[in-house]
Amino acid sequence: MPTSPARSSEPATDTPRRVTKRRGQTRQRLLDAAVEVFAENGFGRSTVEQICERGGYTRGAFYSNFASLDEMFFAMWEQRSSAMLAHIRQAADSSSIDLSGLSPAEKLRSGTALVLDVVPVDDQWYRINAEFTAHALRNPSLKKALAAREHTILDTIVPILETALHRLGRRIDGDPRVLGRALVALHDGTSVQCLIEDENAAARELRVELFTRVVAAYTEPTPPTPTHTGKRGPRDRTG
Repeated sequence: MPTSPARSSEPATDTPRRVTKRRGQTRQRLLDAAVEVFAENGFGRSTVEQICERGGYTRGAFYSNFASLDEMFFAMWEQRSSAMLAHIRQAADSSSIDLSGLSPAEKLRSGTALVLDVVPVDDQWYRINAEFTAHALRNPSLKKALAAREHTILDTIVPILETALHRLGRRIDGDPRVLGRALVALHDGTSVQCLIEDENAAARELRVELFTRVVAAYTEPTPPTPTHTGKRGPRDRTG
């Protein structure tokens, strides 16, 4: 993928910038414009000028908010990841679904479906993310930055997953991160299937089924909590 002055080969920096309300609005409009441009043209064929034209800003406005298109993608990625994690956390903590009267298998499937309902299968974003990933794989610095962000997502999602499983009467058997990585990979793969089949209901059902089976394979029922009977053992007796 050719590199232009508009795209730095270095990963996004963490240099803080003062964000006013107006600056925040400008930044968001540029991000919204970039989603459209990246999705239509492809990440590798998009330019700063195209994004500025779509958003109604000048190059100066772009560079006062982002150092490069790579940095802009990471800002976009962070924003979408944060929103998705918030929705997953809300679903995991939700008591809106009545699990009483369901068998363990039915509870697991219902809980899985509840969480998947808030995990978007977005055609626009899938194309953008897939193209940027291919771009990052050709650049060691970007590849390292992308991996670090994936690890951060995993660190955040594992405790949420454990909370959701606790409500379903299950716990992770083994390393929680292994299950987390398996679910991320499953999300990526089934997203492609759903998008190729144009949101086919059968593909959505298969997605739920696959997630349920993987979660079942990596978890086990939570053992019952021991109850204190009040009876004294031999060591408790005196006299």
